[in-house]
Amino acid sequence: FLPTLPENKILVAQHPLLIVANQTATLVCNYKYNGTGKEFRASLLKGTDSSVEVCFISWNTTKISSNSNNGFNCQGNHDKDKVIFNLWNMNANQTDIYFCKLEVMYPPPYVQNEKSNGTVIHVKETPTQIQEPQSAFPLWILATVTGILALYSMLITAVFINYWQKSKKNMYHQSDYMNMTPRHPPHQKNKGYPSYAPTRDYTAYRS
Repeated sequence: FLPTLPENKILVAQHPLLIVANQTATLVCNYKYNGTGKEFRASLLKGTDSSVEVCFISWNTTKISSNSNNGFNCQGNHDKDKVIFNLWNMNANQTDIYFCKLEVMYPPPYVQNEKSNGTVIHVKETPTQIQEPQSAFPLWILATVTGILALYSMLITAVFINYWQKSKKNMYHQSDYMNMTPRHPPHQKNKGYPSYAPTRDYTAYRS
């Protein structure tokens, strides 16, 4: 996997791509070192210019320490010939290229690896779920309720029309039994003569 190195050199190899779908990534930095160093430091750098140190881990023969920076959740672990960086709660804005840097801190001389090809960590956007109010119904339930209400309204309207038609028929039947006494024609009550003809006086023609 890694070629043979001359003395006191470090070579680092990384996987070229990581797809992150659950906000968690595990980046493995495989390394090969041919020297006598006893104290090491490994860091995870972000960006094409490696300007952001995400987290680092340092260790010697008896002690390991790790720390994360710049708003990242990162934990480093050292194993034989590799350093493992675990990242979690990642977001889409953290999609970038990441480089492993390995340094020999003690004893002298100071040694670091040549820049590797890096690993592109692609963090997929987490779909935002629109939370509907608790009182909201699914669309099919709403459509069903609307249909039932419309049917109910039509039924009530039909019953009302049927009742109204029956009421009209009853009114016509009742009119057959109304008082048939004739009444004065309209517009004749206020004329200036009585509604009956006076008795003619025949005495006026005697003489």
